[in-house]
Parts: sequence; structure tokens; C-alpha cells
Amino acid sequence: METPTTVRVDKWLWAVRQYKTRTLATTACEQGKIVIQGQGVKPSRHLKIGEEIKIKRTGLIKTIKVLQLTANRLNAKLVPEFAEDLTPPEDIAAYKARATRVTAYRDPGTGRPTKRERRDLDEFMGEY
Repeated sequence: METPTTVRVDKWLWAVRQYKTRTLATTACEQGKIVIQGQGVKPSRHLKIGEEIKIKRTGLIKTIKVLQLTANRLNAKLVPEFAEDLTPPEDIAAYKARATRVTAYRDPGTGRPTKRERRDLDEFMGEY
């Protein structure tokens, strides 16, 4: 497989499995969730080897360094050869902790909790 000299940002993010589809990668670029050198980028921007890309996700900013360029979707085992994750481990741990914290379960169809139920629920959750 020959390596291309330039690759679009959206295509590269899709190829290194940061997004499930290329359309999602393009949309993320258009919404300003992809940042290179402090500026939001268009999907058509070309990447260079060594650039750092920041991907804004809900509650987490992921930093990825471009090691090699590719236009083809990669096998998951090959991704570390093309992209290096520079996201601090403590940020990832904090994100996972927020995602797995205890949430209250209500049966479907029971509607919103009343004010009294809400107070009881808050008191109960405050113990944990």
C-alpha cells in the first residue's frame, strides 16, 4: 500500500477509526469539533505528518498526533502505526467516572417524579 502525500482531515479521521462514518467526521469538522493549531478546520483541509488534532467530544477533548497518512480505512490493529493518542490518562479516567456514575432508574410510563419523590430521590442519592 503506497502512502499518499496529502489526505483530507475528514477522510483521515474516518480511516483511523475516530468516527464510524466519513459523514460523521465531516459533520464534526463543520461543527467546529476538530481543532488543529487552535483553529477549527474544514473537512477539506489537508493534513501533515506530525500535526496534533484535538477532537471535542461530550465531556472530553481527545488529542491525536498524525504519525502517517492514509486514505483507506484501517484494521483496528494498525491504527497505532498511523495515529498516537496523546490524551492525558487522568482526563480519560475522569470522563469514564462521569459516564459510569450511578443514575436513578424509573419504570417506563410512570411519568416525571413529583416534588416529594424528587426530594426523596435526592436524599437517597446524596448518601452515595
